[in-house]
Amino acid sequence: MHRAPDLGSVPGRDAGPALVPNVAIEFSDVWKRLGRKEVLRGVTLSVGRGESLVIIGRSGSGKSVLLKHAIGLMEPDRGIVRVNGFDVTKLADRELFELREGMGMLFQAGALFDSMTIGENVGLALREHTPLPEVQIEIVVAEKLALVGLTGTESQRPSALSGGMKKRAALARALAMNPKIMLYDEPTTGLDPITADVVNRLIRQLQQRLKIASIAVTHDMRSAYHIADRIAMLHEGRIHAIGTPAEIQATRDPIVRQFIEGSSEGPLQPT
Repeated sequence: MHRAPDLGSVPGRDAGPALVPNVAIEFSDVWKRLGRKEVLRGVTLSVGRGESLVIIGRSGSGKSVLLKHAIGLMEPDRGIVRVNGFDVTKLADRELFELREGMGMLFQAGALFDSMTIGENVGLALREHTPLPEVQIEIVVAEKLALVGLTGTESQRPSALSGGMKKRAALARALAMNPKIMLYDEPTTGLDPITADVVNRLIRQLQQRLKIASIAVTHDMRSAYHIADRIAMLHEGRIHAIGTPAEIQATRDPIVRQFIEGSSEGPLQPT
């Protein structure tokens, strides 16, 4: 386990190619203030193509804020965010929309539309952003639902599904456009341990099978250990430590140790 390496200076704030060809997402010295709080204070971090990175940290540490920077919903006060080699802050609206079409997002609560069927939810982006005929869209919807173990649920409403099934349906929707990058915001929140394990296994299987670059933010260390190639801890606005799941589990760093053990004793004080 180690601190994130310094990527060095980045020339200009242009939309040029990534510094490293195999990097899918790159945060370079990213700063962000929200109100009086400096949430991000020089975050430098990269995610490789096909890599699964999990970001851990306390509530309010900036994990979700970092995700919003990756998808262009927030802009840094300082620093650069590159996705597939492009500086997100320099893209025109049309270019940003095109970039997002190659990204999938699994929201914490699933964010399915209650007024739509599961099939309509999963096929929404295809209908809005592609010229595919309805027959082809229905085929893709069926394929994505089969990927997440929800074959035959197209005509059901979200209200008819369990919490775990809703998460999987939301994951099918996120995969509908065949993204090369996936973002997960607390993917197991609100799920019982058995259902959470199903979701964890599914996320890992899809990442390995489809070679998707992914970032997940979570408090759930069981989930983090299962789905991560690397784990980064965000603390006081910076990447405090980063390493493989085995390295994180073996660390002697008192801050990381206290967090992963969920102990009230240590340098981290209750909020």
